[in-house]
Amino acid sequence: MAAAMALSIDTRTYRRTSAAAPRLTVDIAVLGSGIAGVSAALEAARLGRRVALIDAAPQLGGESVGAMIGTFCGLYDNGDAPRQVTHGIADEILRDLRAAGDAFDITGRRRTIIVQYRVAALQRWIEETVRRASIELALGAALTGVRRSGRRVTALELATRYGPLEVAAGGFIDASGDAALAWTAGLTVREPLQPIYGSLIFTLEGVDGSLLAAFDRAELHRRLADKGAAYGLTRVDGFLFAPPENGEVLVNMTHLDVPLDALKMSRAVLDGRAQADRLAQFLRAEFPLVFAHARVRAYGLPGARQTRGIVGGYQLRADDVRAGTRFDDAIARCSWPIEVHNHVQTVHWEELGDGHMHYVPFRALAHAEADNLLAAGRCIDADPVALSSVRVMGPCIAMGAAAAHALDLAGAGSVHQIDLAALKTRLKANLED
Repeated sequence: MAAAMALSIDTRTYRRTSAAAPRLTVDIAVLGSGIAGVSAALEAARLGRRVALIDAAPQLGGESVGAMIGTFCGLYDNGDAPRQVTHGIADEILRDLRAAGDAFDITGRRRTIIVQYRVAALQRWIEETVRRASIELALGAALTGVRRSGRRVTALELATRYGPLEVAAGGFIDASGDAALAWTAGLTVREPLQPIYGSLIFTLEGVDGSLLAAFDRAELHRRLADKGAAYGLTRVDGFLFAPPENGEVLVNMTHLDVPLDALKMSRAVLDGRAQADRLAQFLRAEFPLVFAHARVRAYGLPGARQTRGIVGGYQLRADDVRAGTRFDDAIARCSWPIEVHNHVQTVHWEELGDGHMHYVPFRALAHAEADNLLAAGRCIDADPVALSSVRVMGPCIAMGAAAAHALDLAGAGSVHQIDLAALKTRLKANLED
């Protein structure tokens, strides 16, 4: 028998000859691939625009995947028979994930329908839908600079592990969550004057679903208030969701700082996961009938609720939300309560009642100092109380779609001078039944 030939693979030696960044030119560049950014990118691609979708993470999905949010909130209104009020890609996601058994309706809480989803399923839906749309992707690409010419943004400067990259476009959407594009461009931004806490969500396995269904959550909160400090816990509320026959429990019961600082935020990852471990220990010790064999299956990344936003043509106010102000330039609607995480122990909730609807004005998406930059998602212009009711997934999907259509209508002109009637006609499904 002949001897096996020895494997040999040659190498080459070379050095970089130019520090110039490769340049990608598109019609619309979207910074941030969370649900608002994905909605914007897909909508723009379907309008025939060449689109770049950029994210500092090495994967798509933003916090909907990385932070393992696990629930779609704000897709439905409130009442005895909640109606879906956000459409667009929401229709496709719900259709496909429900058909596959990867999305589950949770009813009876807050007089609405909350849709729990399997994180991996949403991630693959986003990836496949973006892939089929032929959107240009720049993942693992951190924003380092923004080029401007007067009131127009012209290009984004990015750093990747493979070297620098430049993305030029006619229009830009800041769906970063932190207004990173506006901030880096030197445009005016806003920050809350007091902390708005984020959460580290995680999943548990080894929990009997039938026992959890009858679990007294009020007693859980009472015992957290009485004994949580002994376990090193601070938050005394939150929730657990267990989809049918899924074998895992989604836990959203932590509060942590989410600073706009690279070193501190890196530390928050470890601190948040340590907090999750202490919470799992608390559940096993205090409620052994249900959680004796529970262990953490997966940890999310720290999820931020509010950090930094643009200064737009209008700041959405808490009074607008409470009054249900119907703006002439409304582009999204929502019934989600005011939900402010401004206290480390608890959450401030304001239920808005059956039939209530509040709206997001287009002016809150349009940066006052730029003609081709729009925000979508939690970095629009809104005070912290108002933002707490529109930063959830439903209105974020609607805002992403609105930003794509507005840039399409603006073309080479200004987003501050588009035909608002034409924009609202395009967005009719997200404004009217």
